[in-house]
Amino acid sequence: MNIVIINGSPRKKGATSRILHMLEEKLLVYGDVIIEYIDLIDFDIKMCSGCCACYKNGVCHINDDAEKLSNKILAADGLIMGSPTYASNVSGTLKIFIDRGHFVIEQLLHGKYAITVATGENYGSNDTSKVLNKLMQYSGAFLTGKIVYNTPFNKEISDVGLNKRVSALARKYYFDVKKKRRHPIQSIIYSIIFNVGIKSFVKSKGEKYQGVLDKWKKMDIHI
Repeated sequence: MNIVIINGSPRKKGATSRILHMLEEKLLVYGDVIIEYIDLIDFDIKMCSGCCACYKNGVCHINDDAEKLSNKILAADGLIMGSPTYASNVSGTLKIFIDRGHFVIEQLLHGKYAITVATGENYGSNDTSKVLNKLMQYSGAFLTGKIVYNTPFNKEISDVGLNKRVSALARKYYFDVKKKRRHPIQSIIYSIIFNVGIKSFVKSKGEKYQGVLDKWKKMDIHI
């Protein structure tokens, strides 16, 4: 079982990172899990130029780490992604990768399993969580669960309740991936989103989105 964990915070030892490492530790207990933990700040990922060349050719023309990271996710069974809250949204660091990562249109997470983590100090963390959850589900993943955690900036996390939540979520996630569980309600919602909102749009673009169609065929996505 191969899982990629992405810390979308520019801080390697902040609240987001601590919770992600907690999930990592709980999952590694099972013994048959391989995890690649990634601090996104260590990767060279430039901003999307909006040229849409990737939709036609299948790859981005910018030569940096974005394609490398997307391929890691593509090869994995699941993705755990976390972000602190910046202006009721994900961090700029993570947003740049989301824009470059082939997520929604190319269906990077098709058939994979996801957990999201959003941290903050106030109500905006719920908005951050919604952004992450939509990204996972619109990109084709089954969302096992989420963690939204508010804590004062730079405060150590020593929360028994959080530890229990992380343990329960890690266990549920492990067996989701292990048994390839399908979430019926999520499946219905995703089917509507993909068939009505994404597939029809891509097919209307013709050759301009040939790279997307080629990727879908390789991923055995019905078109």
